[in-house]
Amino acid sequence: MPTIKRRSSGHQSSEPRVLIQDVIPYEVPERLEDLHGPAEGILTLPLRIYWGPRAECDLGEPEDVIKAYQAILREAARQDQEELLNAALLVRMWSQLTLPVRCRDLWANRFPQLGRQA
Repeated sequence: MPTIKRRSSGHQSSEPRVLIQDVIPYEVPERLEDLHGPAEGILTLPLRIYWGPRAECDLGEPEDVIKAYQAILREAARQDQEELLNAALLVRMWSQLTLPVRCRDLWANRFPQLGRQA
């Protein structure tokens, strides 16, 4: 359920606000086994998922995996997630990912094995 916040003083309206963090859509695949992305090598993130500098991520470097997986989990459609994420690598790196609460909860609730790795 979205978080409702009252506008702070200085605003005349008493209408509640809905925060974007509470309504942004996140996609989650049906099964962890559907994630068949690479586990090694260089992963180049598509512009629709990552629009920052250096879209190439070396999956042998933990900081690159974190950057790539955080972007994919937050921004990618299910089909992209299935093509880019690797299930074993996701399970291994899960506890190191910084994700919005709703995004993390959606994934952790769908795949309890992610939480067991923390």
